[in-house]
Amino acid sequence: MYDVEHPAYKELGKIGREITTKVKPSAVVVFSAHWQGGRDTIYVNTAEHTELIYDFYGFPSHYYEEKYPNVGSKTVAQKVLDALKNAGIDAKGVQRGLDHGVWASFKCGRIAFEPESNPLNVPIVQVSLFDSEDPSQHYRLGQAVSRLREQNILIIVSGMAVHNLRDLRFAFGNSRPLPYAVSFDEALKDAATKSSAEREKALVDLLKRPDARQAHPTFDHLLPIHVGAGAAGEDRGKRLWTMPEGSMSWAQYRFGEVDTAGGSSL
Repeated sequence: MYDVEHPAYKELGKIGREITTKVKPSAVVVFSAHWQGGRDTIYVNTAEHTELIYDFYGFPSHYYEEKYPNVGSKTVAQKVLDALKNAGIDAKGVQRGLDHGVWASFKCGRIAFEPESNPLNVPIVQVSLFDSEDPSQHYRLGQAVSRLREQNILIIVSGMAVHNLRDLRFAFGNSRPLPYAVSFDEALKDAATKSSAEREKALVDLLKRPDARQAHPTFDHLLPIHVGAGAAGEDRGKRLWTMPEGSMSWAQYRFGEVDTAGGSSL
């Protein structure tokens, strides 16, 4: 959030401005890596006004003073609940704050949807993942909410293309990517950009790669792309930008063209 010279900072800003000036959604439904529901149950935030969740530890005190003005929507939350239930997915409404997988990505210094320079100005409804590592289950979750895009509701998924905090010590002070950060980043691109007929199987097989557990010791930061791809319907995925760095990769994806309301972004 504070490294304004980092390339990802500027790239998030481009995506944020594209959404507010071209897509112009009526609402945002967001799935974050940092909220797992039940093994077979999804939770939907029905609160209109919530505090932020500072779900990280050991950072300087000013991280815990960050604010991100936001408003939810009971109406949009109910649309999500109805869509999930119509798809046979157990879903429950709860009241919860926005975790940092949402607000840090949306705010991120002065980019994306920063309230002063590029406000989103539409309701944000956060939805959980499943508490599982089943890629097909998460793909179906995306398919269940896909029709919301027809109502100009933007679906955003927040995770990382490569996310290995355990290996940060090996990359400290050196931005050169570890080998698996490059290989898995490219494998994700190959899977996410396939045609809709091939995409689900490719994304399921992605978790079986020998470098998958190096890139993601747990799959919570990867599974949001399965939700986004499932929600994309026939729309093809496009990698907008990537940057493997150490034990991470900052890749960002969009499903659908910018003139089609409701693209899905990682």
